[in-house]
Amino acid sequence: MKPHKETIDKISAQWLLKADQDLKAAQTLAASEPPLLFPACFHAQQAAEKYIKALLTKLQIEFPKTHSIERLIELLHPALPDVCSEIMEAVDLTHYGVEVRYPGDIPEPEEKEAFEAIILAEQVRETITGAITRIE
Repeated sequence: MKPHKETIDKISAQWLLKADQDLKAAQTLAASEPPLLFPACFHAQQAAEKYIKALLTKLQIEFPKTHSIERLIELLHPALPDVCSEIMEAVDLTHYGVEVRYPGDIPEPEEKEAFEAIILAEQVRETITGAITRIE
């Protein structure tokens, strides 16, 4: 039995809200003094991931627990290949989803890199919210 439209819309909206919060966190962390670059990049990745999951939810496409933006785009591609081509660059954010959260040999990102990550997340937001609006 498929979920009701209201349930799907509610869950999709929850994904969007969480994504918006992550994007705001990324922007705030990058703009803080001093800038908190690793956390900003992490939240940019989280935002992009959650925007895509919102659209997958809206389309009733099941997805696994993953931080792989590439995997999520692969799942979305059969339904909306044009959207996927617009957000493909966001795949570059995937390594911020796990690797930067723990100590290791990864160098601190430059401010430019953090702001580029945020711009990618903002582009994903714009594309995904536009797609959701078109399918409603």
